[in-house]
Amino acid sequence: MKLLVFHIGDDRYGLRLAVVRRVLPLMELKGVPLAPPSVAGLMNLHGDSVPVIDLSCISGLRPARAHFDTRIVLVDYAAPDGAVHALGLLAERVTGMQDIDPASLTTPGVRAAPFLGEVAGDGQGMVQLVELEQLLPESLRALLFQPENTPS
Repeated sequence: MKLLVFHIGDDRYGLRLAVVRRVLPLMELKGVPLAPPSVAGLMNLHGDSVPVIDLSCISGLRPARAHFDTRIVLVDYAAPDGAVHALGLLAERVTGMQDIDPASLTTPGVRAAPFLGEVAGDGQGMVQLVELEQLLPESLRALLFQPENTPS
């Protein structure tokens, strides 16, 4: 299984490459007043407004810092209602792709965050899967993906 590996704080995490559309350089984001701290802002992607979530903040840590390897990972987020939305994930220290043998994945034993999945070990330590479909709580999904206005 191929993963895009990045850091949240000091630890390594991975997203299944199948959900990753693109990895973009860090860009200026439009702020969203009164949004929760985990909402880093909005990015303009070819004229479309795409919400960006700060993976550090949503994990309960300080906001992501702008390093040379901080990236915005553009993913296809499948909501529970089946709708697929473009979503940006602000990730620090994106290190690239890594192959993980699915047989090496084990349950972590501790699951404090619902979006953190199985873990695997390698020569660099452990990498834990981020389960994209579990990343956003319902209240945040409702804020980010409001139904489009239909003409009356």
